[in-house]
Amino acid sequence: MKSLGLMEVTALRASLGVVVMLFTLATAMVWAQDATADASMAAAPDKAAAYPAGLDDPFIEPNELELRLVPLTADELAALAAAWQEQARAATQAVVDKSLALRAGDEAEEDALRAERLELVEERDRIFEMAATVVASLEAKGGDPAEVEAMRGYLAAVIAAGRSQLTLQEFTDGLLDWLVSPEGGVAVAFRIAVIVGAFFALLIVAKIVRAWVRRAVDRTPQISNLLSGFLVMVVYWLTIAFGLMIVLAALGVNITPLFALVGGASFIIAFAMQETLSNLAAGLMIMINRPFDEGDYVLVAGLGGTVKHVSVVSTTITTPDNQVIVIPNSKVWGDVITNVTASETRRIDLVFGISYGDSIEQAQQVLEEVVASHPLVLDDPAPNIRVSELGDSSVNFIVRPWTKTSDYWSTYWDLQRAVKEAFDANGISIPFPQTDMHLHVADDGKAADPATVPPALTGGDATHERTVASYASGDDGADEPEDGDGGGSERG
Repeated sequence: MKSLGLMEVTALRASLGVVVMLFTLATAMVWAQDATADASMAAAPDKAAAYPAGLDDPFIEPNELELRLVPLTADELAALAAAWQEQARAATQAVVDKSLALRAGDEAEEDALRAERLELVEERDRIFEMAATVVASLEAKGGDPAEVEAMRGYLAAVIAAGRSQLTLQEFTDGLLDWLVSPEGGVAVAFRIAVIVGAFFALLIVAKIVRAWVRRAVDRTPQISNLLSGFLVMVVYWLTIAFGLMIVLAALGVNITPLFALVGGASFIIAFAMQETLSNLAAGLMIMINRPFDEGDYVLVAGLGGTVKHVSVVSTTITTPDNQVIVIPNSKVWGDVITNVTASETRRIDLVFGISYGDSIEQAQQVLEEVVASHPLVLDDPAPNIRVSELGDSSVNFIVRPWTKTSDYWSTYWDLQRAVKEAFDANGISIPFPQTDMHLHVADDGKAADPATVPPALTGGDATHERTVASYASGDDGADEPEDGDGGGSERG
C-alpha cells in the first residue's frame, strides 16, 4: 500500500507538469495572435500613408505632381494610384448626382445646375488626368500589370460612359467650355499657332541656310553643279525636318514613335523600290564622281545630247533635234559615258584626197594656207597636215587642226568648204573612186587560165585591176583602155 502511494504521487506530479506546459503554450499562442493583430493595426496606417503627404491633393499642379512622382517606389505609387482612383470615383459620383438633379430640376434652376455640373466635369477631368499620370508612372516603375490595366480600364470606362450619357445641350456646353478653357481649346490653339509660326520661321531659316551652303559650295571648285544642287536641297529639307521635330518635342509631343515608324517602314520601302534605290545610288555616284555636268554634250546609253538636268533618279538630255530624253541613272552609270565637251579644246579630224596626177607639195601648201587663215583654228597646239595614205583612188591627206570646243562644228564646216574652193582655184582635183577591169583573152578565143595570166601593170588615177577568167567567147576587150593610159571606167 505504501508503494502504491508513491506511484500515485508520481502520476500526480506528471499530470501537473503537463497541465503547466499546456497552459504555457496556450498563453504563448494568445500573445502571438495579439502581437500579430497589433502589428496589422500598426501596418494599416503605414500602408495608408505609404506616399508623401500632399500628393493626393486634387488641386496640385500637374507639373508639380509629375516631378514629385520621380523618387517614389512602385509600392508608394500603387497606394497613390488607389487614392487617386477613389477620388476619380467620388468626382464621377458628384457629376452623376448633378446630372440627375439637372434632369429632374425646374427650368428656373436649369442654368445654375448646368453651370455647377460643368464645374464638376472640369474637376473630374482634372482628377482623371492626375490619376492617369500616376498610373503611367506606376507602369514605368514595374507595377503590377494587372493592377495597372484594371485602373486604366476603370478610367476609360467611366469617361466613355459619361460621354455616352451626354445630351446635345450638355455636349454643346462642354464643347464651348473646352474651347475657352486654358487647358483645352486655348492650349490646342496655342500649340497649333506655335507649330504654324515655327514652320514659317523654319522656312526662312532653311532658305538662309540654303543660301549659305550654296555660297560655300560655289567657292569649292571640286564640287560639280550636280552635287552642289543636291547638297543644297538636302540641307534645306533636313533643316525643316529637324526644326519641326525640335518644335514638337518642345510642345510635349512624343516623337519616338515617328522613328520607330520610319525604321519599320524602311524595309518595306527598300524591298518595293529596289529599282528606284538602284537609280538613287547611281545618281549619287554620278554626282560624286562627276563624269559630266549640266550643259555638257554626252554619249550615254547609246544616245547623244546635251545634259539639261540630273536628279537623284534620272538624267535628262536634249538631242540636237530638240528631243527631250529621260534616262534612268542606273542605265547611265552602268554604261560607257563619253563626255564630248569635257575639255576646253578639241581636235578636228579631216581627210582630203587628191588625184595621183596632182602635186603633193602644192596640195600640202594649199591645205596649210587654208587652215592657217581660219580665225577659229588655234595656233597651239599646232595643226597637223600630213600625207596619210595612198588609197585606191586618191592620195589622202589628214588635216587635224585644234579649236575651242564651242567652235568645233563651225570650224569643221568652214574648213570643208574652204578646202574644196581652194582646190578648185588651184586646179587640184578630188578624184572619184575608180575601178579598172582588164580582160585577157587567149589566141584561140577562149578565156585564158587565170593561173597563167600575169598581173597587169596599170597606170592612171588610182585604178583597181581585176582579172576575169571567164568571159563571152570572141570578146577581145577592145573597149578596154590600153595599159598605162591612165584611163578607166569611172564609177561615181
